Amino acid sequence: MTLGQLNAFVLVARLGSVTDAAKALGVSEPAVSQALAALRQHHGDKLLIKRSGGMTLTAGGSRLLPIASQMVALGAEADAAVRQANGVAARLQLAVTSEIAEFVANPLLEAFTRRSGNSIDASSGLARTAELPVLITNRLADVALGPDVTGDGGDLDCTPIFRASLVVVGSPHCRHQGSPAHWPWLLDPAGADPGSDTGRLLARLGVPDDAIQIFPNQTAGWSAAASGGGVSVAPEHLVAPQLRRHELAVVPTHHTPMSTCWYVTTLPTDRRTGAANSLRHFLTTPAAMHVMRAPGSGVPPSRFRPPVYVTIWS
Repeated sequence: MTLGQLNAFVLVARLGSVTDAAKALGVSEPAVSQALAALRQHHGDKLLIKRSGGMTLTAGGSRLLPIASQMVALGAEADAAVRQANGVAARLQLAVTSEIAEFVANPLLEAFTRRSGNSIDASSGLARTAELPVLITNRLADVALGPDVTGDGGDLDCTPIFRASLVVVGSPHCRHQGSPAHWPWLLDPAGADPGSDTGRLLARLGVPDDAIQIFPNQTAGWSAAASGGGVSVAPEHLVAPQLRRHELAVVPTHHTPMSTCWYVTTLPTDRRTGAANSLRHFLTTPAAMHVMRAPGSGVPPSRFRPPVYVTIWS
C-alpha cells in the first residue's frame, strides 16, 4: 500500500469518478484504475463500487476513507518537515478559481514571496469550486482563493477578503435584445463551473448549456465578445481597462452588476502550515488589496512564472 494509491482512492471517493480524479492528478484514467486495483487487492475489498449516480463506498471503503485522508495529509506534513530540517524554502500551494487565476494569482504570489524574502516557494493551480474543500482538507493545497465553500461541509476556515462585482460585457457596436438566455455566451472555464460566481450568475439568468461557449481564459472570451460574437462575464474591476478603451461595453441585465466576494480558505489555525498562516495574513494587507484591485502592474520578466493549470496536486 502506497501514498499514491491512497491519494487516488481519496480523490475518486471525494470527486465521485475515476475520470475526475485522473484529470485532477494530471494522469491517465488507467493509472488511477491501477492504483485502485492494487489497493483493493491489498485489502481484499472493492472499496468503491461504480453505480449510475457515481461511486459508492463499501463498508470497508467508508472506514478506510478518513484514515486514508489522514495518511495523505501526514505524508504532506512529513515532506514539509524534511524540507524545513534541510533549510529548504517552505512550499505553499494556492488553489484558485479561473476568475482569479488569469490576472490575480501570479502578481499576488509575486508580491507575497517578495515580502517573505523568498523563504517560501509558492505556486498556484486552477481548480473548480467543488474541488477547493477537497484540496484543502487533504492538504493537497495549503490555501484556496475563490467563492465561499463552507456549505460543502468539512472543518475549514473560510474568510471573506475582497468584494467585487460581476458584469456582462459585449461589443459597444452591438445591441443585445431579448432574453439573456438566448444570447451567445463566450466564457472562460468558470462558465463550466456551476459553483463559481459566473456559474451562479448564469443560473440566475436562466442561460442553457447550449448557449455557452467556453474559451481557454477570460481574455479570449472577452476578445470574442468584443468582436461581436456574443457576450461575456467579467469582474468589473478587472475588465475596467477594456471598458475605458471602449473595446467592450457593459450590457445591462436584471441580475447585474452582481455582488461577489472572494474568500480565503484554509485548515483551522491549529492544523494549517506556517506558510499558509503567512499568506492569510498577507491577504489582509493594503499591498494585497492593491494587487487584487489592480493586478495589471506586472512583474519583471526574470521573475515571471506562469500559473500551473492543474487542479489537484499529487
